[in-house]
Amino acid sequence: MRKSNVINKLGAWRGIHRLIFIFCILALLICMATFSKIYSFRSFLASNSFCNCNNAINSCTADHHVDLTLDTVIQKIQHEIEILRQLPNEKVFGKQAIFLADILNLVESVQNSLVPNGEPGAVLHSLSRQTEQVNAPAEYFLTEEIRKYVRIKPNRLKKQNFMGANGSFTSIGHACFSMKSEVEEYMDYDVGEMCNDDWRLAQKLMVHGCDPLPRRRCFARAPQLYNKPYPINESLWKLPDDKNVRWSQYRCKNFTCLARNSTLKGFFKCTDCFNLTHHESPRWIVHSYQDSNSKMTADILITEVLNLKPGEIRIGLDFSVGTGTFAARMREHNVTIVSATINLGAPFNEMIALRGLVPLYLTINQRLPFFDNTLDLIHTTRFLDGWIDLVLLDFVLYDFDRVLRPGGLLWIDSFFCSKEELNDYLEAFKILRYKQHKWLVVPKLDKDDSEVFFSAVLEKPPRPFR
Repeated sequence: MRKSNVINKLGAWRGIHRLIFIFCILALLICMATFSKIYSFRSFLASNSFCNCNNAINSCTADHHVDLTLDTVIQKIQHEIEILRQLPNEKVFGKQAIFLADILNLVESVQNSLVPNGEPGAVLHSLSRQTEQVNAPAEYFLTEEIRKYVRIKPNRLKKQNFMGANGSFTSIGHACFSMKSEVEEYMDYDVGEMCNDDWRLAQKLMVHGCDPLPRRRCFARAPQLYNKPYPINESLWKLPDDKNVRWSQYRCKNFTCLARNSTLKGFFKCTDCFNLTHHESPRWIVHSYQDSNSKMTADILITEVLNLKPGEIRIGLDFSVGTGTFAARMREHNVTIVSATINLGAPFNEMIALRGLVPLYLTINQRLPFFDNTLDLIHTTRFLDGWIDLVLLDFVLYDFDRVLRPGGLLWIDSFFCSKEELNDYLEAFKILRYKQHKWLVVPKLDKDDSEVFFSAVLEKPPRPFR
């Protein structure tokens, strides 16, 4: 018993020493941070009051001494992190390791800022020559997490990485600066803990131009009782399990409510999209809308489009408001479609994923995350309508053109606008100079003949390389 007590006391004494060491490192960093507020390290080392700039030996000695000191601090912190990894208490390890990792990043960023421009192998990014100016956006925010995120993250090897950059330059949308309080609320969390239930705040930021959002170091909330999804042969045309969605931010609290023909569901775009049996099932298979007078329809069937390019349509994007029915129908023809949408009052992304399809959480403000000339098809419906500004429409269409391959198809499905503005919108589509396979203008009967539908299937021409 006496021997075990001695061992316990020795273990406690070692733990106390470890804590004292951590606090010493923290005190050292506070001193360094306070000092750097008055003088930057580079200007301090180059200052005549600290050393004679004309004396190259003294300057090199000072640089070498600071570099050795920082190397020693870094090695001790890394050693302490390794010791913490061996502790049995995972929660204590997580919090202390995150704390030490943050300190380590700060020390390494200071060390990288001291690397001379002429040192062999130290290839500096153009932005790194003006680190203070580049990191200036971080000073705009008060919440520490957003400040850490937007700062430059230098590479640990002090050289260019495999991507050709000497650091990581994380980005946020320009409108984040005009929504400072919302961004700080979004980034106010405990590192390593659960995130707030704030997806609506995140979507509000995205829709208003704060896109991309900063990454976070917390765990996203999930449904309390998540059941495994249905097999793919059932999930495409069956309402998912209600337990697999967090309903706290929606008016409807289950899929049955969303599928019901009601106007109180919290959204108006695609109000019947969750009615898989009566509304969704016939779409793109039979004509669902037809003008009784002219017998014309704005509906274009999937088979009509695929027959324009037999065997050539393999992958594509559906940029619409919907629950993935277009992707489900195209899957039946061995075509892979990514469905881009946001959650406008209903769990559209969750619904698409639970059906066994691929959702892409994307607003119209963002450049498409695809490389040039890669997609066979882009389809859009119920999204690009008469509300959109003509200049924005230009940017969107040219981005569509960028990702479509030569010979790829742009399918404009039931675009509607007022008759007075029709010609302006048609000119926006004609400016692409695409081949017109289908070009339809049909009256929209539910608006007293004041609006029209426009549908088209257009083919991107091959353009010469210049």
